[in-house]
Amino acid sequence: MTRLTPTPSSPVSAGDKGARRTPRTLSATIRSMQIGLHIITAALVVVAAARAIIDEVPPALVLGSAVVFSAWYLGGVILSGRVQSRQLSGWWLAGLAVIWVGAVAASAEFVWLAFSLWLLAGYILRLRWAVLFSLAVFAVVIAAPIMQHGTTSYANVIGPLIGGAFALSIARGYVQLVRDLQERQRLVASLVQTQAEMAELQDELANTQRLSGAEEERTRISRDIHDTIAQGFSSISLLATAAIEHGQVERMPRTLQQIDALARESLVDVRRIVAALAPSELEEGALAGALRRMLERLTEESGIDTEFRVDESLPALATTVEVALLRTAQSALANVRQHAGASRVVVNLVDAGDSVRLDIVDNGSGFDAGAWDAGFGAAGGGYGLHSMRARLRELGGGLDVESAAGDGVALSAHVPLARQLREGN
Repeated sequence: MTRLTPTPSSPVSAGDKGARRTPRTLSATIRSMQIGLHIITAALVVVAAARAIIDEVPPALVLGSAVVFSAWYLGGVILSGRVQSRQLSGWWLAGLAVIWVGAVAASAEFVWLAFSLWLLAGYILRLRWAVLFSLAVFAVVIAAPIMQHGTTSYANVIGPLIGGAFALSIARGYVQLVRDLQERQRLVASLVQTQAEMAELQDELANTQRLSGAEEERTRISRDIHDTIAQGFSSISLLATAAIEHGQVERMPRTLQQIDALARESLVDVRRIVAALAPSELEEGALAGALRRMLERLTEESGIDTEFRVDESLPALATTVEVALLRTAQSALANVRQHAGASRVVVNLVDAGDSVRLDIVDNGSGFDAGAWDAGFGAAGGGYGLHSMRARLRELGGGLDVESAAGDGVALSAHVPLARQLREGN
């Protein structure tokens, strides 16, 4: 059995399983239609039986017809709550129609029940079969008074015709309304599912962004470690090796002091990296002061002659720019100490108008800058030069390298001045 649910072909039902498949408002509407149909049918059975008894039809025949019709109707209502079948519903309606024809044969007054049959046909059957069934019921309604009384009237024809058309229209209109509501429900469910999928995608995107941010942070920390701690340890190793090889006992205390100072600075850098703070060198003064101290330390530790120039017109720089240029200088000077074999280094901090530029030039052994810039090998700078360039590019700047074997190295790091001012605001 099928039921009066949002399914277009469903008839009456006493169950509420279909209501659980629909919104509460739709469930209430369906339940109201079910109750209304039951009330109409019960009322028509009572009216038809009463009028038949008044017409002096044997009460036993009248009551028997009414009871059989009501029992079959009630049995279908109960069964429809347990079994879902369009075919079974159609046979149930056919059986109800046969019982109704028998009741009409007992008394023409039972034609009143045709209204319920038209409603049920509209609910249960497809439109074509519903129309054919309704025409058959209408034919019985017209024939009943003629067969029992030998005559009929226009009222007996026009009234049932209008009533049948009205009942069938109500049933089909309700079915179409249920279809529309069911489609809206499907669209709402689809929208909710889409929103859930979008929420999942947003979570995945946020997770991807977090992973990307973590990767960028790891890269930044890797560069910081290379430019600070690794260079400090390298300097410590060079000082210790030089002291051991030369065996100058009288210089050992001075060397140990230098090693201790470098170790302390490396320890401070470690703490600054972990705490994600600005470099300790910049806390003691501006970039120019930090660069000057670095060159003085280089001369003191390695004997390399240094020269530092800074433009007086240089504006205040953003912390991110100062950090990038400072790390570039640290890495470049570490390369000079370890690889270049230079005797002189010149550092210029230049106000280039629309950018700030840091130039570092040494007279060391140099390397093939063209091969390095093309990405072949790690000669002459390796990871250090690449990390310098990557750090500067993050700020919209860059790193230019000029060198040739035996001709020294010239580095030029630059950052757009307008961009660094915006980041400083």
